[in-house]
Amino acid sequence: MFKRILIANRGEIALRIIRACREMNIETVVVYSEADRGAAYLDMADEAYCIGPPASGDSYLKIDRVISAAEVGNVQAIHPGYGFLAENSHFAEVCRSCQIEFIGPSHTAMDLLGNKNAARDLARAAEVPVVPGSGGLISDAAEAESVSHEIGFPVLIKASAGGGGRGMRVAENAAALKPAIEQAQAEAGAAFGDPSIYLEKYIDRPRHIEVQIIADSHGNVVHLWERDCTMQRRHQKIIEESPAPFLDDSIRLAICESAVRLVRQADYTNAGTVEFIVDSQGNFFFIEMNARIQVEHPVTEMVTGIDLIKTQIRVAAGEPLPFTQDEIHVNGVSIECRINAEDTRHNFRPSPGKIEQLIVPGGFGVRFDSHTYSGYGVSRYYDSMIGKLIVHQPTRDEAIACMRRALSELRVDGLHTTAPLQLEILDHTAFREGRVDTRFIERTWMAPSLPTNE
Repeated sequence: MFKRILIANRGEIALRIIRACREMNIETVVVYSEADRGAAYLDMADEAYCIGPPASGDSYLKIDRVISAAEVGNVQAIHPGYGFLAENSHFAEVCRSCQIEFIGPSHTAMDLLGNKNAARDLARAAEVPVVPGSGGLISDAAEAESVSHEIGFPVLIKASAGGGGRGMRVAENAAALKPAIEQAQAEAGAAFGDPSIYLEKYIDRPRHIEVQIIADSHGNVVHLWERDCTMQRRHQKIIEESPAPFLDDSIRLAICESAVRLVRQADYTNAGTVEFIVDSQGNFFFIEMNARIQVEHPVTEMVTGIDLIKTQIRVAAGEPLPFTQDEIHVNGVSIECRINAEDTRHNFRPSPGKIEQLIVPGGFGVRFDSHTYSGYGVSRYYDSMIGKLIVHQPTRDEAIACMRRALSELRVDGLHTTAPLQLEILDHTAFREGRVDTRFIERTWMAPSLPTNE
């Protein structure tokens, strides 16, 4: 087992990893930018090193500075958390070339799954359903038109690299195809340095279902069942829950087994999430895999009783998984609300500033994962999430009631948050009855925007 681990991240996830390491008697080293100097969680680590100015491109994304801190801190492993360098295959390769274990998959598996077109090919080889579309990258407009007529309009033009909704356009008909392709290529080239695109059949009003998996270096692969992440805006999740409500058990099992097949096909190790969309007829399709721990991992922890961060560390240290698939059961229902510093009444405009007073809810089945406190300054340089409010109860109705109570207790004075909107969502009949899709929030609470698949 490792004696010291460096955490190449900040905020909530850095604190989450520090806590897990403390319980495992592992010392921690954290890196931070000038914007995070003085953050309370830094004092919980054994050592902390400043690696640059506030902008992430000059600090948290600087591989050489992170590696230097790891060498000075004399660590045996690096946990990347989520975001920043977590899915950077070059970083994973550099870590291991420096004899520092990267707590995540191999760089080859990361490269394979990071390219969406290659990941689709891998899914086909593993007999995992993919959205009907082009067999590979689109080379010219004539090929795009031929494929579009074959699968039927509307079609989704999708960047092969990257994510977050960038490099994606919908073409409703042949006339709209060429300009949509040009726009998607230009955006993808600017955002990811790779203008390559492929086509998919546009799935109208899907649900977003993802499967948590973990694999060790001894050939063991398991899923920890699924999460429903349908409640999102602009491809950013707002509310997540497990198990997915109103999902037929046969479909649930088929999705989870498909995720395991894909992971085996990729020779993948450590934690990851396989993401799917489900149409109104119950057909499911693979869309991508996130080769890291997810923001929403706590809902899986709550219903399975498995600490995913500790399991990640044990797997990276070479230990076999301490459980088999038959031993992983879902107990009750968990819901997570991402509390973001955003003004939802003004189209989710960022709301940085000082938290004048923070009052955290409590009670049976309530968990609040956050690095913030009264007097904390929410920076404009990073993601707007200031915490994750998680509840766990025996039934979905009880979980919704518990979350409503917890959200009403939460106070974050000094800035706007998503909590009032999340209360409205929980009260909405469509949410309670499962009549929602990935654009439900956009249609109901946001200004009109161009529809896109996941």
